[in-house]
Amino acid sequence: MDKLRFAVRKFDPFESALEKCWAAYKSLHPSDVEMEFVPLDLEQLTDAFFEKDGLYNGDWDIVHINTDWITRAYETQGLLALNDFLQAHPPEDYGNAWSDSLTSLQNFDGRIYGLPFHDGPECLVVRKDLFEKEDEQVRFRARYGKALELPKTWDDFLAVAEFFTRPEENLYGTIFAGYPDGHNAVFDFCIQLWSRGGELSYGDKAVNLDQPIAVEALDFYRSLFRNPSGLHPKSVAYESVQAGQAFARGEVAMMVNWFGFASWAQIDSASAVKGKVDVTPIPAVIKGMSPSLNVYWLYAIAQGSRHKALAYDFIRFAVSKTNDKLLTLAGGVGCRYSTWHDAEINQSIPFYNKLAQLHQTARTLPRLANWTEIAHIIDDTVTAAVQSEKSSAILLTEAQEKINTWI
Repeated sequence: MDKLRFAVRKFDPFESALEKCWAAYKSLHPSDVEMEFVPLDLEQLTDAFFEKDGLYNGDWDIVHINTDWITRAYETQGLLALNDFLQAHPPEDYGNAWSDSLTSLQNFDGRIYGLPFHDGPECLVVRKDLFEKEDEQVRFRARYGKALELPKTWDDFLAVAEFFTRPEENLYGTIFAGYPDGHNAVFDFCIQLWSRGGELSYGDKAVNLDQPIAVEALDFYRSLFRNPSGLHPKSVAYESVQAGQAFARGEVAMMVNWFGFASWAQIDSASAVKGKVDVTPIPAVIKGMSPSLNVYWLYAIAQGSRHKALAYDFIRFAVSKTNDKLLTLAGGVGCRYSTWHDAEINQSIPFYNKLAQLHQTARTLPRLANWTEIAHIIDDTVTAAVQSEKSSAILLTEAQEKINTWI
């Protein structure tokens, strides 16, 4: 009996949507083929793919891989180029289904190594019910002498976070995903850099941390954790999914996080903030410099798979308009234009059509095969800034010296 093994990014909405998708596929294509979905966290996925050679040795047929790792997988020949399959049996509306921002990072010299699964650029996710309450507006004006508004600057962000922090009510102004997994703190640092007009790449350096504006960015991030008057107490221990879950439990007024956690909290039946969520651009130091980050997840086929044709057939089915919408209704973020502008989805998630706007300003990280190692260096630097007394300038200089050995 044939069995497909699928390394899935661990997240309940992903898992439930894929189970439904597989059941629908089997109903249309009856067979004795089984699918084994294996949910894994970020670090478990990279370990399974690269350290354990799972892309090459037949451990996996289908994988969820994000764009942070796609260059490493490409340069180590870990994924199957899909071009022959795409030409023979293209997905529904192929060529017009997705934004260019969701098709470029997996394209290497015309060879395509994955199809969009889940997206949702970073944005400011807010409890609109708190901001709209008249008594909250009155109290904020009495304390700060100005109107309670969605923050556009980091100074306003800090004031609003402090205002909504009420430990006795288990409510905190904001939450950051500070768990050192080589992802969340790195993304937050980049957003702080970009929101000040800085660039991660500079001149002939693909990554340049040794610059004054990076010091400002790291100093601000350090201050968030050192003076947590508006910060959820689990910020150091939570990664992005756990931060999103805290927001959905009603413990957080606003957070810089992925769009997907906003849509999930808006529609999930267990969400304490169902129907009370909105998204808005991330604050910035420089007016008009609101940054966003586009890191997206792909369906891909492991080079070592012994069932490549079958794996592609399921992926082709999974990226259809119907199943992209199914993923969204389950709490993920569909990637097709058709999903972004779907009337039913925008009725239950009124901010869903803001995805196109977010994509227009979303930035991407350097496409480097050794980005994982570089990201961990940045992650260690951010962690050291929170935990040690070393100056940000020294930490960033030391980090740059390490990074230079990888670039």
